[in-house]
Amino acid sequence: QVQLVESGGGLVQAGGSLRLSCAASGRTFSRYVMGWFRQAPGKEREFVATINWSDSRTYYTDSVKGRFTISRDNAKNTVYLQMNSLKPEDTAVYYCAAGLSFPVVRGTEYNYWGQGTQVTVSS
Repeated sequence: QVQLVESGGGLVQAGGSLRLSCAASGRTFSRYVMGWFRQAPGKEREFVATINWSDSRTYYTDSVKGRFTISRDNAKNTVYLQMNSLKPEDTAVYYCAAGLSFPVVRGTEYNYWGQGTQVTVSS
């Protein structure tokens, strides 16, 4: 069992930066692939980024490549999403998730989810 708690969301102007954190409980955190998803109002949840557990390989959706960076600290049971050059279209609730396969973009293949943190980017 893994419990996930996101933090770090907020209101930022376009072009600004935020760093999201996702703290995980459970001794097997280091064996899970971690992912970030987001859901904007009226839209379906979409994949953002994922990081492998063994070698920290990463994979991003095209719209955030070069702007967002996913990383993990297994000693702290935490995964991060550094978001730079934010755009209004990045506004969404951001969720972290834990799964077993890499790279996976379908949310249904992740086993555990956090409650989400709101990111709002003003123009």
